[in-house]
Amino acid sequence: MENNHTGYVSALSGRYASKEMQLIFSDDFKFSTWRKLWISLAKAEKQLGLDITEEQIKEMESHIYDINYDVAAAREREVRHDVMSHVYAFGVQCPKAAPIIHLGATSCYVGDNTDVIILREASKIILTKAAQVVKNLTCFAEKYKAVPCLAYTHLQPAQLTTVGKRATLWANDLINDINNMNYQLSNLKLLGSKGTTGTQASFMELFEGDEEKVKKCDRIIADYLDFEDTVPVSGQTYSRKTDYFFLSALSGFAQSAYKFADDLRILQSFEEIEEPFATSQIGSSAMPYKRNPMRSERICSLSRYIINNALNPAITASTQWLERSLDDSANRRIAISESFLALDGVLDIYINVSSGLVVYENVINRRVNEKLPFMATENILMESVKRGADRQKIHEIIRVHSHAAAAAVKLEGKENDLIARLSNDENIPLSADEIAKSLLPQKYIGRCVSQVDDFVKDFAKPVIDKYCNKEITFEPKI
Repeated sequence: MENNHTGYVSALSGRYASKEMQLIFSDDFKFSTWRKLWISLAKAEKQLGLDITEEQIKEMESHIYDINYDVAAAREREVRHDVMSHVYAFGVQCPKAAPIIHLGATSCYVGDNTDVIILREASKIILTKAAQVVKNLTCFAEKYKAVPCLAYTHLQPAQLTTVGKRATLWANDLINDINNMNYQLSNLKLLGSKGTTGTQASFMELFEGDEEKVKKCDRIIADYLDFEDTVPVSGQTYSRKTDYFFLSALSGFAQSAYKFADDLRILQSFEEIEEPFATSQIGSSAMPYKRNPMRSERICSLSRYIINNALNPAITASTQWLERSLDDSANRRIAISESFLALDGVLDIYINVSSGLVVYENVINRRVNEKLPFMATENILMESVKRGADRQKIHEIIRVHSHAAAAAVKLEGKENDLIARLSNDENIPLSADEIAKSLLPQKYIGRCVSQVDDFVKDFAKPVIDKYCNKEITFEPKI
């Protein structure tokens, strides 16, 4: 783990988030995007007839990535304005273009449009990684689709499901999240060049009142940055509801990951399924035998942070006074970046855990067989009625035997002898062999196998094909 040991280092960068996600929220990405936006604006203005030369544009294009941070920092100490400091620094590198950099624009032209681009690029990483988890869970579901296991309602044993069918529930939650994120992306628009209060007054001045040119300027900029359009109306900023929509989508992913990790922690406690455990991994400093589900616990911990963070943009969007207020800035700088970085870390761990789940089928079978006699009672009741027995009488007989068998298990530590009790009751019109045949677990899993097959074909595979361009593996940093 990287650390400078002398000052605070965010755990998100030091422990959890990937380099690719950190790059999206880096200064290099931010300020190079500012420069791309200034170039796009200059190109649009030149195309629409303003006195801007190709030489000036090429000069700007030659200095997109070699950002002179020292010049910008020195200038900001003087003027106390980050955008104007970088306009100045860019102009130092591009003296011929200096007079036309940021022409007609306000700070939010670079700030907000860059934020929109960051939302788009960071979301693409989320979609790719979430789809990889879906792929991992889908492979797991297909492998174990016919392995019966106890299902639970209220965390109490209920009718059977299968190990694979349960995995489709985890995958389906993520597919819903992916579809939601894709919807948000499909509606994401640049702010464009809207001016200080969203009226485009400065551009009306530049283009001498030609509204068509002002509107076309927006469309050209959007095209250069690979967006279909810009927002139709705005104040100085794009609506902060956009931030809320995206962080709510991130919260959705976190909720799904949290559910999976919580389920796995329960199953690991039951000793049915475990997360990967490295050969030299230490589960506890005090108890050497322990195999704590530390990766699942980390998913839960980070997910809780992401879910809570979605409240920040909700409050910010609610309190944007009239055409804008700057009290959004510091909050957004933290809330948006850290939600993406935290979810990136969650999905990396989720990829790792879902690719290496360990299933203990013997334990699962034993636990099924312990509870199956109780589940078989409904079939025994129905078959007895088919053979002429009184339904209410048989129900009462089975109820009495079930409670007695359960009491023997709980109070005396005996094995479940319900089937023996029923086999020996002369009021039950079935032989011991017939009753024993009712204890095949496969009789109690309903459509689990075909549900998995249908889910994979109709829902999981289209998502996997769309987003999984390459196999992603991940080993946690610690």
